[in-house]
Amino acid sequence: MGALKKLYEITAFGDIWLQPGAILMLVIGIFLLFLGIRKKYEPLLLVPIGFGVILANLPGAGMGIVPEEMVRFEDGRHMNLVEIAGEYGIMNYLYYMLIKTGFLPPIIFLGVGALTDFGPMLRNLRLSLFGAAAQLGIFTVFFVAIAVGFTAQEAGALGIIGGGDGPTAIYISIMLAPHMLGPIAIAAYSYMALVPVIIPPIARAMCTSKELSINMKAMDKQYPSRRTIRNMTAVKIVFPVALGIIVAFFVPASVPLVGMLMFGNLIREIGVATGRLTEAATGPVLNTATIFLGLAVGATMTSATFLDVRTLGIIFGGLIAFAISVAGGIIAVKTYNLFAKKKINPLIGATGLSAVPMASRVANEIALKHDQGNHLLQYCMASNISGVIGSAVAAGVLIAFLA
Repeated sequence: MGALKKLYEITAFGDIWLQPGAILMLVIGIFLLFLGIRKKYEPLLLVPIGFGVILANLPGAGMGIVPEEMVRFEDGRHMNLVEIAGEYGIMNYLYYMLIKTGFLPPIIFLGVGALTDFGPMLRNLRLSLFGAAAQLGIFTVFFVAIAVGFTAQEAGALGIIGGGDGPTAIYISIMLAPHMLGPIAIAAYSYMALVPVIIPPIARAMCTSKELSINMKAMDKQYPSRRTIRNMTAVKIVFPVALGIIVAFFVPASVPLVGMLMFGNLIREIGVATGRLTEAATGPVLNTATIFLGLAVGATMTSATFLDVRTLGIIFGGLIAFAISVAGGIIAVKTYNLFAKKKINPLIGATGLSAVPMASRVANEIALKHDQGNHLLQYCMASNISGVIGSAVAAGVLIAFLA
């Protein structure tokens, strides 16, 4: 009987009764894996996040991320990484080394920049303005969140979900409200994955069939541009350098994100001379960063931190921010059309949030349903790409005021 008792004690069955919430968290982790594997919703991120949730909530495994208070001494000093690894395990080592320091989100922006072609935006600079309008959801929910009881820092981290950019949401959460990192990351990536479900009903509710049928190529023929870019290659090389410097002067706090985004794009546009750097940024570097980011963020989702009323507020508030951002872009286009001869399809405004390129693909599919010859993808990408920059700048503004 003594041997049987010892055998039972080394298993995790006894811990299940002490942590009943862990069972629900395991179900949530499996559900995230289902979305990533079966539904193909952002699998590169939801799969590691979902598995991280499972690891963090396995009874007795000790893989969950501990609060910062547990790695801080009474005199204010923090444990070093070796001490954290020895006391709390590998996931806490990864979290405090790569996430808490804010290291991984800018690295992911480096890879995103190396994958991004700014050509559609540069050819349609007028459309890029709607990427700024789509940031309306960030600041609307920011003020609403403060009104319902969140602190200003928490409200800023919550509102950024409306930008539709996962790395940006994680970065600002680390800087302003690290205790909300897990729910905000889950909400941000879940809503990015659900773009095909969120955008269509909002577009149909706010736009007439005539507006959704506006053919941009027909408009280009009727009202041709007076200016053309003669040397697009040179412009693409100059653009990331110039924009990075301009943003740095106006919003220095956004440089870690915008700067890495621009550098990644620069090495892409230089071409063969920096081809190996581009391959590294879009391959091993980006993939490795994504794996560790997903696992570590998922590991913050323990039952103690997630099963809370405020978590429901974060998830609901994030959805509202996302929806307002989509609606804000549409409203901006409809307002513009009141005064312009050359009309713009409101679906372009709906893609002003940063869910690249999913938002553009969804908008293009909606347009094709109303007119089989109305291909909007390149026009939507102009607004969509500018939304990435806009959300990073918005994050910098919030950090500058609230950090």
